[in-house]
Amino acid sequence: MSPAESTPALDPYAPQPSFWRDQADYVTAAIVFVFTVALTVLAFPPYSTPELAYACLVPGLFWAYRRPRLQLYAGTMLAAQAVAWTILLGWLHHVTWAGLFLLGPFIGAWVGAWFLAAWWALPRMVGRTTPVRLMVLLGLAGLWCINEWLRTFVLGGFPWLPLAASQWERVSVLQLAAYTGQGGVAFVLVAMNLGFAAYAHRLFCEGVSGLNKRSQEFFLAVFLLFVVLSVHVQETFNRAPYYTTLGRVAFVQPYVPQELKWDPTKAPGIIATLEKTTLAAAATKPDLILWPEAVTPWAVRGDSNVKDFTESLVKRAGTSLLLGSIAIEDLGRPEERWLNGAFLVTPDAGLQPTYYAKRKLVPFGEFVPFRPVLGWLKKFVPIGDDFARGTEASSLLVSMRGESVAFGALICYEDIFPALARASVLSGADVLTVVTNNGWFGEGGAAYQHAAHSVLRAVENRRPVLRCGNGGWSGWIDEFGNARFTMREENGNIYFRGAQVTTIARDSRWIGRTSFYTKHGDWFVLLSLALAAAAYFLLSSHVPARSRR
Repeated sequence: MSPAESTPALDPYAPQPSFWRDQADYVTAAIVFVFTVALTVLAFPPYSTPELAYACLVPGLFWAYRRPRLQLYAGTMLAAQAVAWTILLGWLHHVTWAGLFLLGPFIGAWVGAWFLAAWWALPRMVGRTTPVRLMVLLGLAGLWCINEWLRTFVLGGFPWLPLAASQWERVSVLQLAAYTGQGGVAFVLVAMNLGFAAYAHRLFCEGVSGLNKRSQEFFLAVFLLFVVLSVHVQETFNRAPYYTTLGRVAFVQPYVPQELKWDPTKAPGIIATLEKTTLAAAATKPDLILWPEAVTPWAVRGDSNVKDFTESLVKRAGTSLLLGSIAIEDLGRPEERWLNGAFLVTPDAGLQPTYYAKRKLVPFGEFVPFRPVLGWLKKFVPIGDDFARGTEASSLLVSMRGESVAFGALICYEDIFPALARASVLSGADVLTVVTNNGWFGEGGAAYQHAAHSVLRAVENRRPVLRCGNGGWSGWIDEFGNARFTMREENGNIYFRGAQVTTIARDSRWIGRTSFYTKHGDWFVLLSLALAAAAYFLLSSHVPARSRR
């Protein structure tokens, strides 16, 4: 028999697979990609849909249950996260397009790597006993926390927008951070995503009926959420009797465009802007005036003209000034050092000799990392050489209504690092102050995203946070993460030049007292590691049960 005779003839009347059925895997991948990108981006500021953080992982998790090919799954999820994070960090293009298209995909790939663990674990959960499945849920949530925590250190650290930051305007779920740090909030959010995915798989893919449709994974996630909400009730209800006034603080936003900030010919105009806005604020008789980061065109410590101007202005205002500026130590010597600092100037004593020096410098902004290799690159801040790094979490002592109050300063993006704020509080800070300059990044989402981290630091350490930006976001956040005051124009815009004054209050229960997280640090990361290890051990060693209970 010839080969042609041995080959069965095609039946022209047989139903042909449709394009959608033939390409089902790729269609599914495209749908998961689109929903993952959209939900991830919309869950974070500047968008006001933080509830999407409870579901932004669900498309990828539900798909993982269906056992897709690893290559297709990994490529889809890593690409989705890379695109989402490039969109979230889109404001970076105002400084560097190259940095945006390097950093966005890198952070996306780092976050997306977590889905590979989900791809391995979730299909193996099916058919296991309830305790095993619940431990895997806890282990995967813990692994997410470890992934976020490691971003604090990788390549110098850029822990921008942890999942908890999505809830910056929903403080009811943030109070757990006073015990666990931001990781505990992310743990619960990831558990909810895992619970939703497990419930969906249970309902639509496992062929069960009646009460067997119940998902213990979902019930555990809901229980964890109720625990978080109970902390909110316990901590924040009936707070009014405990409020005590700290003082009236004026926030000055000079809103100096970045293309003018380091132009020597524009310096007189910047000085005039500072003078005008500061005297307008002083007319309201505040107890303290705040200026943003590196606000003076020359160093307040190292340039006598700037020092004299600042001290004279403070005398005329009759109010102490806390400002961000530059310090030049050992001026004119071979060991000359430039530091990005926060300073206090008082009407009576002038510029105080002690100041805070920034501890976490911006790569390629304030220094060039790996200078022996990358020395040919230049900083995008066109002043001085590499900045020197501060080493101490020193506070600035400010007299507020006759009381000495320790202000723990954080400069620029230092408030995205939980350990820095915690160190400031452990060093005695009564109030945290963030002086920053988001003017580099336009009027998009950067200022809102940045402010979300200050909310987390306030809750974690139970300290009020005062933020002063060059053009926004400026305002006051209380110990429980509520944004009690935000500088806005009448139309609601936060990006403008001007000064506004508000009264700052403190919760007397937390004066001189530190939170559990402040005392014990990142203990929750160790717990997360233990949960992840236990989940891996159980999945690797247990045989699937014949029936689920």
